[in-house]
Amino acid sequence: MNQQTLINSYKFEGRGLHTGKYAHMTLYPAPAGYGIRFIRTDAGVEVPALASNITRTDRSTTISAGGVNVVTIEHLMSALTGLGVDNARIEINNEEVPILDGSAERYVRAIAPDGLQEQEEERTWLEFSEPFEVRDEKTGSWVRVEPSDRMSFEATVDFGSKVLGVQTARWNGGGSYVGRIAPCRTFVFFHELEFLASRGLVKGGDVDNAIVIVEHPVTPEQIDNMCTLFGMPHLSVSEQGYLSNIKLHFPDECGRHKLLDLIGDMRLMGGFPKAKITAYKPGHTINSLASRAAQAKIKNV
Repeated sequence: MNQQTLINSYKFEGRGLHTGKYAHMTLYPAPAGYGIRFIRTDAGVEVPALASNITRTDRSTTISAGGVNVVTIEHLMSALTGLGVDNARIEINNEEVPILDGSAERYVRAIAPDGLQEQEEERTWLEFSEPFEVRDEKTGSWVRVEPSDRMSFEATVDFGSKVLGVQTARWNGGGSYVGRIAPCRTFVFFHELEFLASRGLVKGGDVDNAIVIVEHPVTPEQIDNMCTLFGMPHLSVSEQGYLSNIKLHFPDECGRHKLLDLIGDMRLMGGFPKAKITAYKPGHTINSLASRAAQAKIKNV
């Protein structure tokens, strides 16, 4: 198949999940062979979306160039991959991509109805000579990449959580991404919130852009205090173990969101892989290590 780019430009704006900074971002068509590149218009710096530019992976993926960061790129990268976009220019006037509703849905709902523009050059699929695996012995996480005649992803989530259980989600590269993967929102455990805030993260987090899982017994006072800390409305805990503002899109929405992240992070290898990518307990750190390893092992580069 040939490469594809956007037909129109698309504007998004909002706060970043971790920095809390407000950004305006516009996606533009780009020529064949361009890939995905972020342009920090406030700094005049271009940051190609490649694994070699990853600089931080705690709770999101950050890429950097010329001393300039672009933070939390994974949802947008996942959306572009799920839609089949080879080339796009992304202009942003601050350091973090807007979190929007915590998923990739707003991107695909804007772009998908217009379709994509087919370009004259053929897509160069990323191929591998042999399978390889990246592991983190401390966490038990791993990502495995196996040569295949098509692109597919599988992610298994296991936090030892009574609320989530073990969830496995799959995507075989087809059109199901728009309806089954893109709407799945990011999530956090209630007991992590204070720690994340102490590290200067989740400054833009609220109940409109994240699923909050309450794994351990908590008092109404603890919930009230945390809601006050994050400027959220005062909520209770549902019988299912989530803050009561949330209605899940799917029973395994959290597992599907980890798949969404995996797709976005692995796109940083530089294109579309002809590979079966399987992950156990994926996260941005192990995903990024795997995308770096993949970038180094591509046959046709």
